Amino acid sequence: MLSMLKFTAIAIVGALSAVGAAKAVTSLDSTLRQSVQPGPASAAAATLGDAGAAQLTKGPDGHFWAEAKVDGRAVRFLVDTGATAVSLSKTDAQRLGIDVAKLNYEYDVVTADGRTRAASVKLASVSIAGARVTNVDALVIESGLETSLLGMSYLGRLSRFEATPRSLILHP
Repeated sequence: MLSMLKFTAIAIVGALSAVGAAKAVTSLDSTLRQSVQPGPASAAAATLGDAGAAQLTKGPDGHFWAEAKVDGRAVRFLVDTGATAVSLSKTDAQRLGIDVAKLNYEYDVVTADGRTRAASVKLASVSIAGARVTNVDALVIESGLETSLLGMSYLGRLSRFEATPRSLILHP
Protein backbone atom coordinates (compact mmCIF):
# COMPACT_ATOMS: atom_id res chain seq x y z
CA MET A 1 0.00 0.00 0.00
CA LEU A 2 2.82 2.40 0.92
CA SER A 3 4.57 1.73 -2.38
CA MET A 4 1.32 2.40 -4.25
CA LEU A 5 0.96 5.73 -2.48
CA LYS A 6 4.58 6.62 -3.25
CA PHE A 7 3.95 5.71 -6.88
CA THR A 8 0.81 7.83 -6.80
CA ALA A 9 2.73 10.78 -5.38
CA ILE A 10 5.41 10.47 -8.06
CA ALA A 11 2.89 10.00 -10.86
CA ILE A 12 0.84 12.95 -9.74
CA VAL A 13 3.80 15.23 -10.44
CA GLY A 14 2.95 15.22 -14.12
CA ALA A 15 -0.76 15.13 -13.57
CA LEU A 16 -0.74 18.19 -11.37
CA SER A 17 0.45 20.27 -14.27
CA ALA A 18 -3.29 20.51 -14.84
CA VAL A 19 -3.36 22.74 -11.77
CA GLY A 20 -2.24 25.69 -13.85
CA ALA A 21 -5.10 25.01 -16.23
CA ALA A 22 -7.43 24.60 -13.29
CA LYS A 23 -6.35 27.99 -11.94
CA ALA A 24 -7.01 29.59 -15.27
CA VAL A 25 -10.33 27.77 -15.49
CA THR A 26 -11.20 28.88 -11.96
CA SER A 27 -10.45 32.45 -12.92
CA LEU A 28 -12.38 32.11 -16.17
CA ASP A 29 -15.16 30.26 -14.36
CA SER A 30 -15.53 33.12 -11.87
CA THR A 31 -15.86 35.53 -14.77
CA LEU A 32 -18.38 33.29 -16.51
CA ARG A 33 -20.46 32.94 -13.35
CA GLN A 34 -20.97 36.65 -13.32
CA SER A 35 -22.55 36.52 -16.77
CA VAL A 36 -23.91 32.96 -16.91
CA GLN A 37 -26.22 31.57 -14.28
CA PRO A 38 -24.95 28.20 -13.08
CA GLY A 39 -27.19 25.43 -14.24
CA PRO A 40 -27.16 21.84 -15.31
CA ALA A 41 -24.62 22.54 -18.06
CA SER A 42 -22.04 24.03 -15.70
CA ALA A 43 -21.38 21.19 -13.28
CA ALA A 44 -24.45 19.10 -12.66
CA ALA A 45 -24.63 15.40 -13.27
CA ALA A 46 -27.71 13.69 -14.59
CA THR A 47 -28.47 10.09 -13.65
CA LEU A 48 -29.04 7.92 -16.68
CA GLY A 49 -31.22 4.84 -16.77
CA ASP A 50 -28.13 2.66 -17.27
CA ALA A 51 -27.85 1.22 -13.72
CA GLY A 52 -26.89 4.51 -12.09
CA ALA A 53 -24.66 5.89 -14.83
CA ALA A 54 -24.03 9.62 -14.55
CA GLN A 55 -23.70 12.09 -17.39
CA LEU A 56 -21.60 15.24 -17.00
CA THR A 57 -22.21 17.98 -19.53
CA LYS A 58 -19.22 19.95 -20.75
CA GLY A 59 -19.10 23.36 -19.07
CA PRO A 60 -19.04 26.67 -20.93
CA ASP A 61 -15.26 26.75 -20.37
CA GLY A 62 -14.80 23.49 -22.32
CA HIS A 63 -13.97 21.38 -19.25
CA PHE A 64 -15.93 18.71 -17.46
CA TRP A 65 -16.88 19.73 -13.93
CA ALA A 66 -18.49 17.41 -11.42
CA GLU A 67 -20.55 18.22 -8.36
CA ALA A 68 -19.75 15.22 -6.21
CA LYS A 69 -20.77 14.05 -2.79
CA VAL A 70 -17.65 13.14 -0.85
CA ASP A 71 -18.48 11.41 2.41
CA GLY A 72 -21.90 13.04 2.10
CA ARG A 73 -20.65 16.62 1.50
CA ALA A 74 -20.63 18.56 -1.78
CA VAL A 75 -17.29 19.12 -3.55
CA ARG A 76 -16.82 20.64 -6.99
CA PHE A 77 -14.16 18.84 -9.03
CA LEU A 78 -12.40 19.48 -12.30
CA VAL A 79 -12.42 16.07 -14.03
CA ASP A 80 -8.80 15.25 -14.85
CA THR A 81 -8.13 11.88 -16.50
CA GLY A 82 -4.42 12.74 -16.37
CA ALA A 83 -4.40 12.92 -12.57
CA THR A 84 -3.42 9.64 -10.96
CA ALA A 85 -5.40 10.33 -7.80
CA VAL A 86 -8.28 12.38 -6.54
CA SER A 87 -6.53 15.51 -5.28
CA LEU A 88 -8.20 17.74 -2.73
CA SER A 89 -7.43 21.36 -2.15
CA LYS A 90 -6.74 22.15 1.48
CA THR A 91 -9.96 24.20 1.58
CA ASP A 92 -12.09 21.30 0.33
CA ALA A 93 -10.35 18.88 2.71
CA GLN A 94 -11.20 21.16 5.63
CA ARG A 95 -14.84 21.43 4.49
CA LEU A 96 -14.94 17.63 4.50
CA GLY A 97 -13.91 17.64 8.16
CA ILE A 98 -10.33 16.55 7.57
CA ASP A 99 -7.96 18.08 10.12
CA VAL A 100 -5.32 19.26 7.66
CA ALA A 101 -3.00 20.35 10.49
CA LYS A 102 -2.70 16.73 11.65
CA LEU A 103 -1.96 15.20 8.26
CA ASN A 104 1.45 13.81 7.39
CA TYR A 105 2.53 15.63 4.22
CA GLU A 106 5.13 13.03 3.31
CA TYR A 107 4.83 13.01 -0.48
CA ASP A 108 6.65 15.51 -2.67
CA VAL A 109 4.61 16.76 -5.62
CA VAL A 110 4.99 19.53 -8.17
CA THR A 111 2.15 21.91 -8.96
CA ALA A 112 1.92 24.92 -11.22
CA ASP A 113 3.11 26.95 -8.21
CA GLY A 114 6.17 24.74 -7.77
CA ARG A 115 7.09 22.02 -5.32
CA THR A 116 4.77 21.22 -2.46
CA ARG A 117 3.83 18.26 -0.37
CA ALA A 118 0.80 16.02 -0.21
CA ALA A 119 -0.79 13.80 2.41
CA SER A 120 -2.59 10.56 1.72
CA VAL A 121 -6.20 10.18 2.89
CA LYS A 122 -8.94 7.62 2.33
CA LEU A 123 -12.39 8.90 1.38
CA ALA A 124 -15.27 6.67 2.47
CA SER A 125 -17.22 7.43 -0.70
CA VAL A 126 -17.29 9.64 -3.78
CA SER A 127 -20.62 9.85 -5.62
CA ILE A 128 -21.56 11.66 -8.79
CA ALA A 129 -25.26 11.13 -9.38
CA GLY A 130 -25.51 7.31 -9.29
CA ALA A 131 -21.82 6.61 -9.93
CA ARG A 132 -20.63 5.83 -6.39
CA VAL A 133 -17.21 4.47 -5.43
CA THR A 134 -16.20 3.58 -1.88
CA ASN A 135 -12.80 3.64 -0.13
CA VAL A 136 -11.20 6.08 -2.57
CA ASP A 137 -7.49 6.90 -2.19
CA ALA A 138 -6.87 10.64 -2.37
CA LEU A 139 -4.21 13.24 -1.71
CA VAL A 140 -4.58 16.51 0.16
CA ILE A 141 -2.27 19.01 -1.50
CA GLU A 142 -0.59 21.25 1.07
CA SER A 143 -0.47 24.34 -1.17
CA GLY A 144 -0.86 25.38 -4.78
CA LEU A 145 -4.12 23.59 -5.62
CA GLU A 146 -7.17 25.83 -5.69
CA THR A 147 -9.57 23.43 -7.44
CA SER A 148 -9.89 19.80 -6.42
CA LEU A 149 -9.21 17.28 -9.18
CA LEU A 150 -11.24 14.15 -9.87
CA GLY A 151 -8.51 11.74 -10.90
CA MET A 152 -8.07 8.10 -11.73
CA SER A 153 -8.30 6.76 -8.16
CA TYR A 154 -12.05 7.42 -8.66
CA LEU A 155 -12.44 7.22 -12.46
CA GLY A 156 -10.39 4.04 -12.75
CA ARG A 157 -12.68 2.24 -10.31
CA LEU A 158 -15.75 2.76 -12.50
CA SER A 159 -16.70 -0.06 -14.85
CA ARG A 160 -16.02 2.45 -17.63
CA PHE A 161 -16.32 6.09 -18.63
CA GLU A 162 -16.79 7.50 -22.08
CA ALA A 163 -16.41 10.93 -23.58
CA THR A 164 -18.52 12.43 -26.32
CA PRO A 165 -18.06 15.91 -27.78
CA ARG A 166 -20.52 17.33 -25.21
CA SER A 167 -20.61 14.93 -22.28
CA LEU A 168 -18.71 12.51 -20.10
CA ILE A 169 -20.63 9.40 -19.06
CA LEU A 170 -19.60 7.61 -15.87
CA HIS A 171 -20.67 3.97 -15.49
CA PRO A 172 -20.51 2.57 -11.93
